[in-house]
Amino acid sequence: MIDVNKNAPFYASESITINAETQLVWEKLADIDNWPKWLTIVKKAKLNGPFKAETTFEWLAGGMPIKSTLHTVIPFFQIGWTGKVLGLYAVHNWVFTDLNGKTTVTVSESMEGFLLKILKKYLNKSLHKDMLLSLELLKNACEKQ
Repeated sequence: MIDVNKNAPFYASESITINAETQLVWEKLADIDNWPKWLTIVKKAKLNGPFKAETTFEWLAGGMPIKSTLHTVIPFFQIGWTGKVLGLYAVHNWVFTDLNGKTTVTVSESMEGFLLKILKKYLNKSLHKDMLLSLELLKNACEKQ
């Protein structure tokens, strides 16, 4: 797994416990093409091949087109990708921990680049808010099934 940069201008890590089996939670996040159905901050998403390391995907979030590359795919345990948009470079990692029928999901992200240095305060708040929202939306999508 490519590690997030804890010293980057933006770094955050959050966790949530979901009342669903780890397999279901992992499969929901791994189904990139269907993110827009439950992840309201994503308007479009398209996986460009099999769900495995080195496969790329494009998505539209916050009005920005993002191109990402999966770097880690360990079924029911980890998903990670890197992404680039507007001169920003991000590392985004998800870890799934089974808790006897429940799942703790931990997401960590770092982002760096020129634009982030200029707009650090605004972007840090916005990116952290989106991270928390993504976890809540994942929880809601999984617990409805």
